[in-house]
Amino acid sequence: MARTLQLPRAGGELYTYEPSRGVSFELPKGPLKSRVAFSAAHVVCDPFADVDPLNNAQIDWNDTLAYRRYLWSLGLAVAEAMDTAQRGMGLGWSRAKELIRRSVAEARAVGGKIACGAGTDHLAPSPNLTLADVEAAYEEQCAFVEEQGGQIILMASRALAACAKSADDYARVYGNILRQVSQPVIVHWLGDMFDPALAGYWGHRDLDAAMDVCLGILHEHAHKVDGIKISLLDKNKEIAMRRRLPAGVRMYTGDDFHYPELIRGDEFGYSDALLGIFDAIAPAAAAAVHALDRGDTARFDAILEKTVPLSRHMFQAPTYAYKTGVVFMAYLNGHQSHFRMLGGAEGARSTIHLADLFVMADQAGLLSDPELACERMRLVLALSGVQQ
Repeated sequence: MARTLQLPRAGGELYTYEPSRGVSFELPKGPLKSRVAFSAAHVVCDPFADVDPLNNAQIDWNDTLAYRRYLWSLGLAVAEAMDTAQRGMGLGWSRAKELIRRSVAEARAVGGKIACGAGTDHLAPSPNLTLADVEAAYEEQCAFVEEQGGQIILMASRALAACAKSADDYARVYGNILRQVSQPVIVHWLGDMFDPALAGYWGHRDLDAAMDVCLGILHEHAHKVDGIKISLLDKNKEIAMRRRLPAGVRMYTGDDFHYPELIRGDEFGYSDALLGIFDAIAPAAAAAVHALDRGDTARFDAILEKTVPLSRHMFQAPTYAYKTGVVFMAYLNGHQSHFRMLGGAEGARSTIHLADLFVMADQAGLLSDPELACERMRLVLALSGVQQ
């Protein structure tokens, strides 16, 4: 099959592109050692469910769990039921519970590491909520994750953002929840570029003031905190916070723009990883951390730096639409047979965006089977009227 494509530019002009022959990443067997590396994982929609696709899309459980087995096979850990899985944007709590239950059981069966999002998304945000309402919602979800045997990722709460009156309210809610958990959790600070409903989290719109509040909570409850993931897309904020963390508390980078240098670290420390982009670049991510395990920082840099243009493209504003690119990568690489998403989110990026993504993925060596990727790209282009 011909591997040459006619790809569109903005305005409709076409140009000829021929993908490379693909890159084989060296992936030694065994776990990653030098860093903890979580990949947030997407869900695969069931395209044959005869339901309302906007409000009641179903999950293809076989392919969804197969993708998690793939991530574990590379040595990566899985962050389950997070925003990458369209949590709060197509995946509600009732279906998230089923996802968590199945994925934790699968992790147990294959020996994979997993942590699961627990939040308050079954509680409709309102300024009329009480802090007790928010705490009860957190307690319900945290209890469920612990009952299944998963580690908790304590997700940011839209409900708390809507009803909190001050930083003290955040300290109260997080303090009460952290006192109750049985095992150390990962706290997630999700910036409003990922979810506009979270603007002013920790009681402040100023990020430095918000950081002070968050750090105060982490220091007070350090024995109940494994680490914190911050998703602010600001490397300087992450480094500043990393240097102020309590001893033994990890920084999990959520910066999909600057992750190579943050994971590599500096003379004062480094970040572990909990990243949505790792879903899309999984073999490169695993190969890079294996190189770091060997002390080969040059190889680490060489692998990951090629992925940064792709990641910045996928996470461009509106940032929350990055999930479309994640699923598109899984489609191009044969991990699922279709390009459909919960809530019709496959339409959240333009044809031009997807064409540029294809080129950047190829340049990063992330098209595992270029001929298959070309075949599938042709189908997507044809739907937009681009004939080959």
